[in-house]
Parts: sequence; C-alpha cells; structure tokens
Amino acid sequence: MADTPYAPSRIRVLPSWLLGRAAARGHRLVADALAAEGMRMMHHAVLSAVAESGPVSQADLGRTLGIDPKDMVAVVNDLQKDGLVTRSPDARDRRKNAVEISAEGRRRLRRTQKLGDEANAELTAALTPDERAQLVALLTRIVRPGEG
Repeated sequence: MADTPYAPSRIRVLPSWLLGRAAARGHRLVADALAAEGMRMMHHAVLSAVAESGPVSQADLGRTLGIDPKDMVAVVNDLQKDGLVTRSPDARDRRKNAVEISAEGRRRLRRTQKLGDEANAELTAALTPDERAQLVALLTRIVRPGEG
C-alpha cells in the first residue's frame, strides 16, 4: 500500500488502525467505481434508500440516512435532474415531498450496485469466500456489539 501513511509498528497492528486503513481503501475503490457511472457515494446511498423504502418523504430519508436537510435537498435535486428519482407532494402530508425511484434510476442502480460489488470483491480479493464471510460477520459484530 504505497499510499498508506507511515505509522509506528506498534500502531500498525492495532485493530482500530487496520480498520481505518481498510475502510479508507474500500471507500476509494467504491468511490472510483461509482465515478465510472457518474455517481457519488452519497447519491448512491440516497438512490439505494429510495429504491428500498420509496416512495419516502425527503425529510424522512434525510433523517434515516443522517444527512443534513440542505444536503439532502441538493442530492435529491441532482438525482431528479439526472432523471433517477421523481419528487412529488407526499400523499400523507402535502407539505412534504415524496421521493420515488424512476425506471432510469433502477437501471442506474443495478449498474452501480454491480460496480460496488466488484470494488468490494477487489477489496477482499486476498480472502477466500469463507474468510470473506467471516470478515463480514466479525465486522458486523464490531459495528453492532450486543446484537446477536
């Protein structure tokens, strides 16, 4: 890893340091893969969430993803401009906007999910399938301690 910053040997073996470096590499790989489709990571996350739970109010979407309302407006504007989502008054509360994925959004999401999967495969290429499954299980336990 030529772009890995120097760290003393005692630090290089700490799980926190290794997780940080692995996360940085994974982020770079996925961001680069999504860029090939003209998509940024936050836009991909929003599009994925809309596909999974839409139609959803823009406000609820922002709260669920932990995205500032001003940033959410900009992301949804970008996705709408690209024809990936539609935005219309929410049937439950017409003061809010409901966001729904479009047919083009579903097509783009299939492509970006494939690219993300390929980037994650590259990230874990040194592992066997069993090791990858074990890594995901262990990381899940670290991210959500006490759940199962």
